[in-house]
Amino acid sequence: MASNVVVDQDSCISCGLCVNNLPNVFRFDDSGKAECFDPSGATEEMIQSDAIDICPVACIHWQ
Repeated sequence: MASNVVVDQDSCISCGLCVNNLPNVFRFDDSGKAECFDPSGATEEMIQSDAIDICPVACIHWQ
């Protein structure tokens, strides 16, 4: 079973790395912060390597 991906929006600096790397998973919300709108848009491995591992403020995590 897939885990949920959560973005801590209080820590997000809107750098756009996750949105640019995985646009089928992440987008900017109305406040300009990243959010995970479709965790099934990429594999867990891709989410880990292309978003979680490269987030400069480590605000994306599994729940």
